[in-house]
Amino acid sequence: MAITFEQALGVHPDALNFRVQRTKVLASNLANVDTPGYLAKDLSFTTVMGEMSSGSVKKAPPKMQIAAQYSIPYQNSKDGNTVELGVEQAKFTQNNMDFQTSLTFLNMKFNGLAKVIEGR
Repeated sequence: MAITFEQALGVHPDALNFRVQRTKVLASNLANVDTPGYLAKDLSFTTVMGEMSSGSVKKAPPKMQIAAQYSIPYQNSKDGNTVELGVEQAKFTQNNMDFQTSLTFLNMKFNGLAKVIEGR
């Protein structure tokens, strides 16, 4: 019985790809912390993975097509910018740790496949 990489690796490549895309969105927020009127955006892991299981997210080979949602600030600013530096830095750090976790799981899958191929 043949097995494909999608079956063998499961959701881990998509989770890793999501983390890369979220890093770009959060980095954009951090870069625009002083831009008047800039609206902070974010991606929801739960929403994206739910949409992927239902098939409503389009998976192009280099990346998934995910729609970002606007973040609601804890405290409004005078210039209309919704980026809160501390909050965005915390999200960026958490996303980095989640990226490392996803990468570890993917590495474990590859190591398991290598052992199966070698017959161990």
